Amino acid sequence: MWIRSAMAYPTAFWITFTGNALASFMDFVVIVIMFGHTHLLGGWTMPQVAFLYGTSGVTLGLADLLIGSMDQLGQRVREGSVDTVLVRPVSAFVQVAADRFALRRLGRVTQSGLVLVWALLRLHLDWTPGRVLVLAGMLLCGTVIFGSVFVAGAAFQFVAADAAEVQNSLTYGGATLLQYPPTVFARDLVLGTVYGVPLAFVNWLPALYVLGVPDPVGVPGWLRFASPLAALLCAAAAGLAWRAGIRSYRSTGS
Repeated sequence: MWIRSAMAYPTAFWITFTGNALASFMDFVVIVIMFGHTHLLGGWTMPQVAFLYGTSGVTLGLADLLIGSMDQLGQRVREGSVDTVLVRPVSAFVQVAADRFALRRLGRVTQSGLVLVWALLRLHLDWTPGRVLVLAGMLLCGTVIFGSVFVAGAAFQFVAADAAEVQNSLTYGGATLLQYPPTVFARDLVLGTVYGVPLAFVNWLPALYVLGVPDPVGVPGWLRFASPLAALLCAAAAGLAWRAGIRSYRSTGS
């Protein structure tokens, strides 16, 4: 329904699609400006940083496209309109995720994907089967990890209805963090994205293997291949949080 609604006005859709892509591209412009003054950023070259930018943007963009509407759940809780969702014979999760589905968010995915393709062409990597599998796993598992953060943040809004910005700090803020090499951040912060909120498994850790760069913090080598495990654990934790949030919901009575 929301796709048909968006495409009913194709000119408006393409304007918003382009605007979404350009807004995302501004983050890459900042990186380009930095490399106008240096050849390396934290020991990483321009194509390597573009690789991080592309994988971060594509995974966040896909998660945002599929279930990004969940960050508006707090407003539903305040209004009491979650009641409507719960009485319908369809999964509450599916309804909330699909509500106001915004196809224009493909703009971020497209723009980030183009940067990723450019980076891969410039890197001249030796594409072994292992590298291909790890890259494909990055895109899939990164989407699941970001999606899990969206879901967990939405579940938290059952308790704290005005917590959308907390969620955004981990999704959009986390994606911005992952656009830059881990070597430019403090070691404790990087370790926090490995053993705390596991955003490092989106691209930092698997990128060490794909790009063949040394580990800056000294984590176990097998973690470079642990993105599927991290995605599975994140999805399970987000599912439990969602179920707990639904059970704790109390209507406004309106």
